[in-house]
Amino acid sequence: MKRKLLAKIEGGLWGLLVGDAVGVPYEFHPARELPPREQIDMFPPPGFSRSYAHVPCGTWSDDGAQALCLTESLIERREWDPYNFSRKLLAWASRGYLAADGKVFDIGIQTGEALRRLSAGATPYESGLAGERNNGNGGLMRSLPLALLLEGSDARLVAVAHEQCAITHAHPRSQVCCALYCLWARRELDGVDGAWERATADLEALYANSPVHLRELREVVLPTAEQTPGGTGYVVDALHSARAACAETSYRNVVIAAVALGNDTDTTACLAGGIAGIRFGRTGIPPEWRENLRGRHILDEVLVRLRKLPTFA
Repeated sequence: MKRKLLAKIEGGLWGLLVGDAVGVPYEFHPARELPPREQIDMFPPPGFSRSYAHVPCGTWSDDGAQALCLTESLIERREWDPYNFSRKLLAWASRGYLAADGKVFDIGIQTGEALRRLSAGATPYESGLAGERNNGNGGLMRSLPLALLLEGSDARLVAVAHEQCAITHAHPRSQVCCALYCLWARRELDGVDGAWERATADLEALYANSPVHLRELREVVLPTAEQTPGGTGYVVDALHSARAACAETSYRNVVIAAVALGNDTDTTACLAGGIAGIRFGRTGIPPEWRENLRGRHILDEVLVRLRKLPTFA
């Protein structure tokens, strides 16, 4: 049982990093400007004007690096520690900690402002931006390691998902999206049929005594499922875009479907790829994508430390 769980967790980490890396060259392009689906790959077809032309294909972005920061913090502390995690985020932003090449080539506006506040002395409980317009997907994109590694009840997972998100994105809507994604991933880890629907129902119940979060869930987050996903950086659309991509039946097709939505392609593919990695495992990821993932030694070192945790010993 431990071995099976570990394989799913490792699949999730591989899945989010590979999905992120596949999506990077296509970021900022609307769907109409992308190659046909059969040509979307880690290496775009000749002639495609890829984003970050100076960044080699196969490189994960800020999404993957921040998710690794969270993973490392959870392994190191064996518990949620917002101060430890915040220090790792600052190390990433300042010196490329856990970036594939030790270089930061992308950072969201809201995340950058929150990290500047942290650097100036704000606590993790004070640094996040909480306005209506501060609902980008920067807190969501890195949240999967909580579902993979945080032990305890669903209520604990939801509370920590809120805290993790709020370090940069403190609006309740962003917190709800993080909580729902983490519960969805936990249900996938558990092998539950209808994992999304189960997570949604469970989150509604958990929000019984949290009217602000319940209102955001019922009136904003869930109704958006009726709209066509656009792969944008808006946190609610990012979540539903990932869910739509996960309707595919293989890891490759999930990631390609995520990228094909256009716009914030690396984040959509990171979110969807993490779920698909849990479902299909590391071996379900195309071998050529795994082999061409840059910075694999960083992931390998993280996984060595993960396997030594008492949970898997």
